[in-house]
Amino acid sequence: MKNEENFRRFVELRLGISDMEIELLARSDTLYATDLLLEQTQDTVEIFSRELDPALYDRQAFLDAVQQLCLRNRKARIRILVQDPQPPIKRSHRLIELSRRLSSSIEIRPSNPDYQRYNEAFMIADECGLVHRPLADLLEGTANFYNPVEARRKLDFFTEVWDRSEPHTEFRRLHL
Repeated sequence: MKNEENFRRFVELRLGISDMEIELLARSDTLYATDLLLEQTQDTVEIFSRELDPALYDRQAFLDAVQQLCLRNRKARIRILVQDPQPPIKRSHRLIELSRRLSSSIEIRPSNPDYQRYNEAFMIADECGLVHRPLADLLEGTANFYNPVEARRKLDFFTEVWDRSEPHTEFRRLHL
């Protein structure tokens, strides 16, 4: 895909149905694929990110879609692993604030230090949809709305890291 207009022709992509790997060659492609996947999510989202990529996850469209998922499904679960939590905390990342307000649905953890060299980023939706960026510092990558095998591989890795990671006090709401 060369730009967002070209990517929009794939609007018929459906989470859990469309098994087609789409190259995300531009920032706009990745933003569009991420939003479209999240809008169709019914239950779970897992995000693995170096610094919560503000260009991707600190946008109003993304935050609105996260909030809508949590409101339409009270059992929705969004888990986020951040390799370096300090930059998003210092930037007052809006996803962190949203996680504080929707703490029963959204949890953010810094990843265990043993995984600091992992240089990929991804978002898994409903255990079958995947936006994958093989180089975490770049927004280019691939999307597939139905690839349960690869999504399961990433989810297994995510769960391994999640289980070895501890909650971070600065990601929680402080009641005064």
